[in-house]
Amino acid sequence: MQRGPREVAPKAVTLIDVARAANVSRATAARALNGYGYVGGDAAERVLAAADRLGYRSNRVAQALRRGQLPLIGFMPGDIQNPFFARIAHDVDVDLRAFRHNLLIASSEEDPEQEVELLESLRSLNVRGFIVAPTSADNKEHLVRLVRDGTPLVLIDRALPQVACDSVTVDNEGGAREAVSYLIANGHRRIGLIQDDSRITTARGRLAGYIQALQSHGIEVDESLIIVSRSTVEYAIDATIRLFSRPSRPTAVFTVDSLMTQGALLGLRSMGLAVPHAVSLVGFDDFNLATFTDPQITVVAQPIAQIGPLAVKLLIQRINGSREPPHREQFPTRLVVRGSVSRPSRTPAR
Repeated sequence: MQRGPREVAPKAVTLIDVARAANVSRATAARALNGYGYVGGDAAERVLAAADRLGYRSNRVAQALRRGQLPLIGFMPGDIQNPFFARIAHDVDVDLRAFRHNLLIASSEEDPEQEVELLESLRSLNVRGFIVAPTSADNKEHLVRLVRDGTPLVLIDRALPQVACDSVTVDNEGGAREAVSYLIANGHRRIGLIQDDSRITTARGRLAGYIQALQSHGIEVDESLIIVSRSTVEYAIDATIRLFSRPSRPTAVFTVDSLMTQGALLGLRSMGLAVPHAVSLVGFDDFNLATFTDPQITVVAQPIAQIGPLAVKLLIQRINGSREPPHREQFPTRLVVRGSVSRPSRTPAR
C-alpha cells in the first residue's frame, strides 16, 4: 500500500520573522510587541499587523523567567512522597501565595547528586529563594556557595551549622531520647531501631537520642538491634522482617519516621507478631493512620504546622533585604502515648 506524502509540522513563527515582515529591526519588533520603550512612526502598527498576519505568539513566560520577573520560590524536600514533606509543601504553597509568590517543587529523593543538579536547574530560572531539606550533613559546598552568592536560603528539618542561613528544625535527639526512655520505663531493655541513612542529619540526631537513652539507663548498645532502611514502607517491611528473624530479637522497636512506622507495623503483622502483646512499637512523626490502627500507635509528634509558615516568613524577610544574623529555630517534640506499648512478656513470642 502506497503511503501519501509525510506531513511536515509548520515552522513556528519567530520574532525575527515578524521584524522582517514589518521591515524593522528585531529590537524594534520586541519593543512594539512587549510594550516597552519607544517605537517611532508607524513602525509599531506594522509590527502588530505582521505579527497578526503571521500568527506570531510571544512566549511571555519564558521572557519573564529570563528577566527574573516571575516571583518563584524553589522547594526541595527529601522525598515529596513522605507525608511529612507533603504537608510542609502544602503549607509553604499556601503561605507563599499570600506574598504573591509561586512555588516550584523538585524532590531530591535523598540523592545528594540530584540535589546539586536540581538546585542548579532552578537557579537558571532566576528563582528568588530556596527552602531545602539537605540530603547530607557532609555534602554542603553547593549550599555554602548559594548563600555566598546572596541567594536567600532556608533549611528545614535538617540544619547545617556550617551554612550561614536560616533554619527550622525540631529537637530530634530529645524526641528520640524521650521515646526510648518511655520504652525502658515500661520494662524493655532490648529495643530495636529502624533508621535511615546516617548522612542525613535527622537520622544522626535520632540515633544519638536512642543511644543516650540506653546509656543513661545503664543499657549497653547492641549494634545487632540497629538496622538501616530506606524511608519507604516497602523497605521498612523488609528491614523489620530481617530484624525480627534474628535469634535474639528485640521486645520493642523504635522507628525514625512515619513511613518506617507503617512498614514496621505491616512487617510485624506478616510475621504474626501482635502489637503490643508480642512487640511494642513507637515511631517518630505522627501520621493520619496512627489513630486508625488497632492499637493506635504511640509517636513522637513534631509541630509540623509551624515549620512551613515559619520557613516562608524567614525567606520572605531575606528576599526583602533583611541582613539579620541567621535565625535557627528548633521546635520541641511531644510524645503522644497511645496503645502500642506494653510491658514485655516473660517469654517473648516466637
